[in-house]
Amino acid sequence: MLQRLSDINHNSWDQAATPVAVPERLLIVSDAWHPQVNGVVRSIENTNRELARMGIDVSMITPEGFRNVPCPTYPEIRLSIASYRTVAARIMAARPTYVHIATEGPLGLTARRWCLKNGMPFSTSYHTRFPEYVSARLPIPQRWLYAFVRWFHNAGSGCMVATPSLADELRLKGIRNLLPWSRGIDSTLFRPQPLEDNPFGLPRPIFMTVGRVALEKNLPAFLDLDLPGSKVVVGDGPARAELQKLYPQVHFLGAKFGEALAHAYSQADVFVFPSKTDTFGNAILEALASGVPVAAYPVTGPADILAGDDEAGVVHEDLGQACRAALSSSREAARSLALNYSWEAATAQFIGNVRIANHRGRALTDKE
Repeated sequence: MLQRLSDINHNSWDQAATPVAVPERLLIVSDAWHPQVNGVVRSIENTNRELARMGIDVSMITPEGFRNVPCPTYPEIRLSIASYRTVAARIMAARPTYVHIATEGPLGLTARRWCLKNGMPFSTSYHTRFPEYVSARLPIPQRWLYAFVRWFHNAGSGCMVATPSLADELRLKGIRNLLPWSRGIDSTLFRPQPLEDNPFGLPRPIFMTVGRVALEKNLPAFLDLDLPGSKVVVGDGPARAELQKLYPQVHFLGAKFGEALAHAYSQADVFVFPSKTDTFGNAILEALASGVPVAAYPVTGPADILAGDDEAGVVHEDLGQACRAALSSSREAARSLALNYSWEAATAQFIGNVRIANHRGRALTDKE
C-alpha cells in the first residue's frame, strides 16, 4: 500500500533541519496564472489565502502586466515577454526574504537567473510533467527535456512535489533536494448534495470527468469505454471541439466554477480520471469531497490519494473495469477520505519547505 503524503514525516525525504524563523516576505514567481484554469493556479491561489491567514506577506510575479504570446499548440497558455531588467526590478521591489519559483517558463527562468546572479536561495515546485507534455506535441526527445528539468530545479535548494511516487520517479531522473508538498480541498464548497433522478437531463449512472480538455489528459481512454448510463465531460481546452465531433454521444458541459462546479460533481455516480501524466490530480479530491467514488489508472496521483482504499474508489490497469467496480464504492468513504486533506496543512508544509530551502541555500553559501 502506498503511504499517504500527509502521513509522511519530512525527515523521510531529502530534508535538512527546519529553522524556526517565520519568513517576512515571500515572493512567488509563476508563469501559470489567470485566466488559466488548472491545478497550478488553484494550488497557488489556495496556498496564498492560507499564507495570508498565517500573517506572511506574499507578493507575486505572474504574466499579468507583461506582453505575452500564445504557447505553440496550446494557445490558452500565454508565454510572457519580459526583459531580465524588468523582472529583476520587480524582484528587488518586492525585497523578498524568500523566493519560490513555481514554473519552468519564461518568468521562472528569468527569476532563476536573478537568484543565481545575486546569491539568493530559492525553492521550486514540479507541478507538471513538462517533458512528457512537450514531447507529445513536438519531436523533442524526453531525455533532452529531462536534462533541462534537472538543470532548472537542481539549481535551487529544494524542489517540492505532491506525492511520494512522483518523488521516487524524479529522484531516479537525477533531481535532488525533493520536498513533500501535498494539496488540500475546500470541503465546504465541494460537498455531497441530494442526488437528482436525471441530472443534466441524462440517465444514470453518470460517469464524469472534470478538467482541461487537452491531449495530455488521455480523455479517449474514458470516452471509448462501453459503459452504462451517460458520460459527461466538464471543462474546456484545445481538444474540446475535435472530441465533441468524434464523440457525439458524450455530453460536454463546458467549464464550470464555484457552486455550479460543486453541484456538477455532486451529481456524478463515478468520477473518472483517465490521465496517466498528472502529478497529483486536484480534481480527484474535489470529487471525493463531493462524495463521488473515483475510477482511475494505478499511476502517480490517484494511486497515492486512494492508497489502496477500495471503498472510496478503484484504480486498475483496465479503466473500464475500474469504472464499473467504482459504482459499488461508498460515497461516504469517498467524502471521509477527502477530509484527510486541508489547505491549512498543505500550506504549513509549503512554508516549511520554503524555510528549509532558504536555510540549506544559506548554509551552502556560507561554506563557500
